[in-house]
Amino acid sequence: MRLFFHRALRSQILPGERDVIVAVPSDYESAPLLRYPVLYMHDGQNLFDGRTSFIPGQAWQIQDTAQSLINRRKIAPLILVGIYNAGESRIEEYTPTRVGERGGFADLYGQMLVEELKPFIDFQYRTRPERTHTGLGGSSLGGLVSLYLGIRHARTFSRVAAMSPSAWWDNKAIVRLVEALPEKLPLQIWLDIGASEGERIVADVRSLRDALIAQGWESGYDLSYLEARHDRHTEKSWGKRFGRVLRFLYSRRAHGVRAAYQSSGDGSSASSA
Repeated sequence: MRLFFHRALRSQILPGERDVIVAVPSDYESAPLLRYPVLYMHDGQNLFDGRTSFIPGQAWQIQDTAQSLINRRKIAPLILVGIYNAGESRIEEYTPTRVGERGGFADLYGQMLVEELKPFIDFQYRTRPERTHTGLGGSSLGGLVSLYLGIRHARTFSRVAAMSPSAWWDNKAIVRLVEALPEKLPLQIWLDIGASEGERIVADVRSLRDALIAQGWESGYDLSYLEARHDRHTEKSWGKRFGRVLRFLYSRRAHGVRAAYQSSGDGSSASSA
């Protein structure tokens, strides 16, 4: 995949600047009629390059995983968008509720994604902008905010990857949110946890899984749950599992080759990057 960097993007909704990395398939420039589904990922500095990751040298390398699966025809070609976190403000933006003096700005972060970043990406790249082709994913607090925003913005996102989500936040506020849903939402959800992340952490994620199933999500159909043996709460573990995430959320069966082709007359304003 080829990487494009958008440095120091400013928001009218959130303070500060943030970088965004976009990975497009290797045939992007040679296939001008092709449009692509998109997966937006949090903690972008940990995804592509070990020099920028939180633990140096431990990037997920998601561009390599995705391109390998595309080449082997295991997934539909897609665009990956890595959104850098806001550093010290990460916990503020990635949590849906306020606990003491911390957190509670996930709704503003979601507003920024839906109203500012997604339109920018849809304009700059040949995307499939419809909700059926748009996903959201992350790990830890990024997994928490992915599921939260998937629920809050189900008209924008249809696929969610919640990897090792911080289900414990605010006494399992995300579990209570799922339990309170008036009806099941049209979301395809990948949910996982490392079996070595701690008994209480695993138990909280199991509670989240059970709440989803109670609301009508079906294991193996629109919900995939994994407890990864020996995996810990690390970038290495998440990177190792990422291929399975893509195969569940973006299989060629789900999207199809034909679905990727569409003329520019579909109502989206997109151009080649």
